[in-house]
Amino acid sequence: MHNFSSDTTLFWMRRDLRLFDNHGLYRALKDRGKVLVLFIFDKNILDELEDEEDKRLLFIHQELEKINKELQKHGSSLISYYGYPEDFFQGIDVKAVYTNHDYEPYAIERDQKIKDKFVYRGIAFHSFKDQVVFEKDEIVKDNGEPYSVFTPYSRKWLEAFRNSEMEFFPSEDFNDSYAQIEAQKLIPLEEMGFKNFNFEFPDRTVDKNLLKDYNSKRNLPAEKGTSRLSIHFRFGTISIRKMTQLADQYSTTWLNELIWRNFYMVILWHHPYIVDQSFKPAYDKIKWRNNESEFKAWCEGKTGYPIVDAGMRQLNQSGYMHNRVRMITASFLTKHLLIDWRWGEAYFAKKLMDYELASNNGGWQWASGSGCDAAPYFRVFNPELQTKKFDPDMKYIKKWIPEFESNAYPKPIVEHKMARERALDTYKSALNS
Repeated sequence: MHNFSSDTTLFWMRRDLRLFDNHGLYRALKDRGKVLVLFIFDKNILDELEDEEDKRLLFIHQELEKINKELQKHGSSLISYYGYPEDFFQGIDVKAVYTNHDYEPYAIERDQKIKDKFVYRGIAFHSFKDQVVFEKDEIVKDNGEPYSVFTPYSRKWLEAFRNSEMEFFPSEDFNDSYAQIEAQKLIPLEEMGFKNFNFEFPDRTVDKNLLKDYNSKRNLPAEKGTSRLSIHFRFGTISIRKMTQLADQYSTTWLNELIWRNFYMVILWHHPYIVDQSFKPAYDKIKWRNNESEFKAWCEGKTGYPIVDAGMRQLNQSGYMHNRVRMITASFLTKHLLIDWRWGEAYFAKKLMDYELASNNGGWQWASGSGCDAAPYFRVFNPELQTKKFDPDMKYIKKWIPEFESNAYPKPIVEHKMARERALDTYKSALNS
């Protein structure tokens, strides 16, 4: 256990892996000084990970290495700990702990417990808004209720955004306010039961030309038309405020995507039950088929529907899937195969390196019709038409399915017209019961 002097302030880093424009860090450095940066590899989270080569953990580890080097330039160092957060905080005596809000149910409960113990011991615990532009009750209807439909929410969001000055938190201006300590080594992945391996993550730079063309190219999976910044948003290696400013300058469509991200976080904060229940309770009456061999075929990208299979193979091999294809694969699982959206959500959660609970849950419930502002249940994506529209030359399909157009490629596991009618009947009878 680390011995801290009682005049030390800890900044507890979580989903905000950067030393610039970091709200909580800025407040700690400015208000208190003598700040040490802490990262806890939380066993409650890591014990859930099945793959020893987890891309998300590798990404976090690499980013923390960079942060540690940066802190060492200023005579400080990153403190890392592997275990349960409450065990770490149990025995320490510091002046204050600063952090940034997290809106997921587990994190809210964890932070509350830790805060209560600190208050009891007379240690200040401060948390700030950092990963969204507007949070909690900042954008609500005129009667104070939260929005559950995106379009009016986004209008109100934009209005609030236009009418307020974006505030930045230049934590990078306070490099002489870190506590001076000897260089510390980051806990190796191997000590936590994981492997270090080579993997190239998407760059965090924003191509302004890409943003200008974003509206016309973002739905074409064979093109480099999306920002690929999702992993950086997920772990806060980029500033949401700076990205929102850029979006406002170059692409209203990309800005709209950032508002969707914000919307889903607020939905999760207001309605934590959606983690494992339908936002619209009536949809929990649907009689899912949940056929395990069909689910396996979907997971492996062997359904005989090329656009679906290309997406699943991209996911399995790269830890990423193009957003348009996420919608197609999710619609196929929930409508064509009538498999519970929770099965698909959990599979994406395991495989996506940009996995983010609010957006993943929101996307799956949107596709299945059960979410807030979801696609109506009778809207069933036709994989063939989606292919004609978004991958007409089959470039994306051929990239991920080398055996496409050969006898080795499987026949469709279900017929589209029959599956569509079966889905409509199943949904109708559940919702009318």
